[in-house]
Amino acid sequence: MNEEIEFIIDTAKEQMANALVHLEKELRHIRAGKATPAMLSGVMVDYYGSQTPLSQVANVNSIDAHTLTVQPWEKSLLQEIERGIMYANLGLNPMNNGDLIMINVPPLTEERRMQLAKQAKSEAENDKVSIRNARKDANNEIKKADVSDDMKKNAEATIQDLTNKYTKNIDEMYAKKEVEIMKV
Repeated sequence: MNEEIEFIIDTAKEQMANALVHLEKELRHIRAGKATPAMLSGVMVDYYGSQTPLSQVANVNSIDAHTLTVQPWEKSLLQEIERGIMYANLGLNPMNNGDLIMINVPPLTEERRMQLAKQAKSEAENDKVSIRNARKDANNEIKKADVSDDMKKNAEATIQDLTNKYTKNIDEMYAKKEVEIMKV
C-alpha cells in the first residue's frame, strides 16, 4: 500500500482511538451509585491562588460503597477543598470534621439514574460523531491522494471497517455503563 494512504489510515485510526479514550474518561465521571475516588477527579481547589486538581492537594479514599473521605495534606486547605467540591456541582454534600472531609454519597433515585443514562448516551453519541468526522476527513484525503482508483477504494473500505469497529466499541462501552447505572 502507498505510504500516503497508510498515513491517512493511521491518522484516522489514531483519531478514532482518541474518541474511545475520551469516552472512557467521560463515563468514569458519571457515577453509578457506588462511591469511587474518580467521582472527585474533576474537582479543582484554590491552592494559594491557582486552581489545582484535588488529587494534588489531598488523598481521596472510599471507605465503603456510600462514603468518600478527603484527607488534605495541609489542614489549612479543608475549607478550600470543601468549596471546590461544592463548586464542582456533583450533587454531593461535604462534611468537614476538622481533620478530613467526609462525603456521604446518597443512593441514586430512579429519575436520577435515567438522567445519568441519558448523559452517558449523549457522551457516546458525541464520540460517534467524532469517529464519523475522522472517517469523513480520511475519505476526503484519500480522494485527493495521487494513487489508483483501486487503492482509493481499498483505503475507503479500510476506513469504513475501522469506523464500524470503533462505533461498535462505543456502543459496547455505553451498554456496559448503562447497566452499571441502572443496577440498583
